[in-house]
Amino acid sequence: MPTVRLGAAYYAEYMPYDRLEADLDLMAETGLTLIRVGESVWSTWEPRDGVFDLDWLRPVLDGARARGIGVLLGTPTYAVPPWLQRKHPELAVQLRGGRRVAWGARQEVDFTSPVFRGYAERVVRQVVGRYADHPAVIGYQVDNEPGLHLIHNPEVFAGFVARLEERYGSVEVLNARWGLAYWSHRIGSWDELWPPDGNTTPAYDLAWRRYQADLTTEFIAWQAGLVRELARPGQYVTTCLAYTRPAVDDVALNRGLDVASANVYYATQDELALPDPGRRHDGGWFGQGVAQLYQAADRARGSKQAPFHVTETGATSIGGAHTNHPPYEGQLRQAAWALVARGARQVAYWHWHTLHSGHETYWGGLLGHSLRPGRVLREAGRIARELAAADEALRGLVPDADVAFVRSAESDWAFQHQPPLARPGGGYEPDPGSYTRIFGAFYQGFFDAGRQAAVLNVPQLPRSAEELARAWPVLVAPALYAADDAVLELLEGYARAGGHLLLTFRTGYGDGEARARAEVAPGPLRAAAGLRYEEYANLREPVPVRPADGSGLRLPARAEATAWADGLIPEGAEALAWYEHPHFGRWPAATTHAHGAGRVTYVGTLPDAAFAAALAEFVAPGAGVRQLWSGLPDSMTVTSARNAAGERLWFAHNWSWTPARIVAPEALADVLTGERIAAGAGIGLGGWDVRVLRSEG
Repeated sequence: MPTVRLGAAYYAEYMPYDRLEADLDLMAETGLTLIRVGESVWSTWEPRDGVFDLDWLRPVLDGARARGIGVLLGTPTYAVPPWLQRKHPELAVQLRGGRRVAWGARQEVDFTSPVFRGYAERVVRQVVGRYADHPAVIGYQVDNEPGLHLIHNPEVFAGFVARLEERYGSVEVLNARWGLAYWSHRIGSWDELWPPDGNTTPAYDLAWRRYQADLTTEFIAWQAGLVRELARPGQYVTTCLAYTRPAVDDVALNRGLDVASANVYYATQDELALPDPGRRHDGGWFGQGVAQLYQAADRARGSKQAPFHVTETGATSIGGAHTNHPPYEGQLRQAAWALVARGARQVAYWHWHTLHSGHETYWGGLLGHSLRPGRVLREAGRIARELAAADEALRGLVPDADVAFVRSAESDWAFQHQPPLARPGGGYEPDPGSYTRIFGAFYQGFFDAGRQAAVLNVPQLPRSAEELARAWPVLVAPALYAADDAVLELLEGYARAGGHLLLTFRTGYGDGEARARAEVAPGPLRAAAGLRYEEYANLREPVPVRPADGSGLRLPARAEATAWADGLIPEGAEALAWYEHPHFGRWPAATTHAHGAGRVTYVGTLPDAAFAAALAEFVAPGAGVRQLWSGLPDSMTVTSARNAAGERLWFAHNWSWTPARIVAPEALADVLTGERIAAGAGIGLGGWDVRVLRSEG
């Protein structure tokens, strides 16, 4: 079995004519070792109620087996057939305001319904039962990109009320915990709880989002259980996640799966160039910038703190007929190696052939509409050959990390309901992407400073502060707003035990119900941070910042604070940077404070790229690949990982058209060519190039 599989989604049933053997031959010639099949065609598996056609897939599986290509078999439950929606129109998802999702796309039905579950179980058992013993099938993908809708169907709401009664016990407790005296929202009995359609209470919204994510988690776990009853030993179960889905908690969902799988799409061409001072941090379906590609990979690995699979990534153009931006020559290869460097054990393109009909007609595959091999397929072939050449070196690869980022799904949900930031541009429109924007800005800063990161989700935090401090010398907690006392006490203890904790604005401000704390901010972290603040403001325009005298913060002249300003009042903390402004200049923009055996650095604003990178260098001064690989051009990144043999691999990328040359800091070997490189020797990279190097020291 290859260490890293390279593959594509393959839909022979979508082809305009029979070319199965030619396709499989071309895949084998290209070096693909995986295809994903079957997840989108329930109406092909079961064209009429209770009438199954299962044999159409066998030639695909047989052909894949004959060529040594593994198959990821999908269950088709996310795309229901017309006969089912006609027979049971009551299964349609009901959205906020009572509007029902009309059939004609996908994921239109309430998957919590026992009626739907009956049909879903039947087709899953038929498909998996038929092919579980086929030697080509190496694993299963249950459903596809779950959690698309927040489901408002009456039965779902009834389940939500029951969950609240179980959690809170009485309406009196609920009234107090949610603050329902406000606007006369107190309820006298559980049947008085209003539906979420018009809700404005933050604690209610957070509970609703938790419940919706729980429903998705339970649905995927239910399907995984069905598949495991039928699967043979050694086959794995996964699903593919789109992290932008509103009803997903990736950590909880992946506990019931064997491997975390993510769909990683990214903007290409000049959006993938460095340097890029105008980069965006707003995440989204198509991340902008090199750092967001790495952040997506680190988040996918963080879902289970283990190697992950990429079930979908872009081959050529992604999106609609108006978004045709195929990658420049070399960018496909660069992205593949970036994902592998951060822990991917599978990189699969969506998809093999560009569709000739349907909603995604212009979502480009490895083959275009002509179905003739071209530049993109040739580049995929190069990637496949390189992965095969590096197979032994990639075994057991664990990415290095200098810092851990604490991620909070609940803070993200809370900020979607009450965004603290306005949309960029100086207006007053709220930005529901505030959390990803804040998280991304700080991740970007560490990335630009050459510090490698891991994503550690709140439920994955150890109970022991000492254990956390031993594992991670630097911990960043961006916008940890919806957090109970126990989590904040752990962070305080982490710094006291010797860790360097970086806090940002809004961290510690809310409690576990997303209520503003009735104490001086930053609440339980006030003493550890050595400061308080009594007011804050949104910034409509960026404000320049300057380093505090003697602070040690190396801040470039162009650095700016954006979007937000806490009015920080030091209580033992030392200023790191000051606002240059007639009003905000009375307060520091960032501070640092010794706490126990460790330190707490607090940033009261959303730093621009230059400010964020300077903060990263201050917080983690002895870390980062740039300490070893001195003189790296601005267009280059170097990341690292260790393999099962204990060897360190270096992944050097040149994200530009201009060839670059770097100096080997130690004796190295090129994993792909076998070339030996002496310490101090030059290493050349072409435009949009990548080198995979092994330390020989």
